[in-house]
Amino acid sequence: MSPYLLGLRLSGRRVLVVGGGRVAQRRVPALLEAGALVTIVSTSVTHALDDLIATGRVTWEARPYQVGDVDGAWLVQACTDDRAVNTAIAAEAEAKRIWCVRADDKEASAAWTPASGRVDEINVAVTAGGDPRRAAGIRDAVVEALRDGTVDARRNRTKPVGVALVGGGPGDPGLITVRGRQLLAQADVVVADRLAPQALLDELSPDVELIDAAKIPYGRYLAQERINELLVEHAKQGKFVVRLKGGDPFVFGRGGEEMLACAREGIPVIIVPGITSPVAVPAAANVPVTHRGVSQEFHVISVHVPPGDARSTVDWPNLARSAGTLVLMMAVERIGAIAETLTQEGRSPETPVMVVQDGTLPTQRVLHATLSTVAERVTTAGIRPPAIVIVGDVVKVGQEVEMVRAERVP
Repeated sequence: MSPYLLGLRLSGRRVLVVGGGRVAQRRVPALLEAGALVTIVSTSVTHALDDLIATGRVTWEARPYQVGDVDGAWLVQACTDDRAVNTAIAAEAEAKRIWCVRADDKEASAAWTPASGRVDEINVAVTAGGDPRRAAGIRDAVVEALRDGTVDARRNRTKPVGVALVGGGPGDPGLITVRGRQLLAQADVVVADRLAPQALLDELSPDVELIDAAKIPYGRYLAQERINELLVEHAKQGKFVVRLKGGDPFVFGRGGEEMLACAREGIPVIIVPGITSPVAVPAAANVPVTHRGVSQEFHVISVHVPPGDARSTVDWPNLARSAGTLVLMMAVERIGAIAETLTQEGRSPETPVMVVQDGTLPTQRVLHATLSTVAERVTTAGIRPPAIVIVGDVVKVGQEVEMVRAERVP
């Protein structure tokens, strides 16, 4: 017959675990997370259980099981590798009307331990007829669907309120964080940047209001002040608003301005950091921004205004003298002025440069050059934004990786 599923609230209640092997090692942490007072009876325990005992989280009686051990327990786990001992434990528990789980025999067990998982306040437990492998597989699928919003999160009666500033990552929709995807699935309104992962927008429920907050270079432009107003207006209407950005909200994303605008109006804000493009895009092109013996520092620079512009706060002479990696954002349109400034201020004209367009996307393009050739090569190749420019000897590391791979191809 099918089991009657029940969620036991074990906080402050004694649970007996007989056996100190790998099965007990898997089950004890979940019992502790539920607040149970766990006693282990076993002649020996694994290293992981020994650590829990040493920190006082578990009581250990280093001896074999004996009659009377189950007294005072609300739940018993029979986890020894001796069938006769497990049978005796189960029989005593049954006689005293205490629920007992046998790890060695699902048919003889009065209760089953489900494969369990948790996503926020949702607990998932699967028994699958007592088959632990099948139950774990189903549990994993359900937990993953809850995490990425595949299971309809918008039915949640305790949906978040206010505004969430969500970093969508460098472009590949698979690189958004689990938390970001959860909140996106719960949104009533999504205010999306041009560089936010567009594939995620196609997954939104039809009743979600989508606001295009694109800022196209030298083209259509939604002022930041208006974006701030939209966040506040919709949140005050009781809607949950997700501000979906490319990269990270606080790395040249103007997330700080949006957070302040909401704070001034008393609107709660959830911050979800994102994988930032200055690190992720070079990595997608096999270039580490730091590398032992090559570069122990890297600088991320926004070049929305060129070197020499009165509005620029960038210390170009200091960057030119640095041996660190330079990662340049919004630099394609001004690459000639940048290269000229860096060489004039001391960087070698032969410094390696890599330009990555559409990083992490299927349309990714990579161009290699030096400071002396990069401007001409970018123009000739027709490189366009969004693109990231990497300046420094770490570019050679990526080239070396490609050479090694090529040599290993049969």
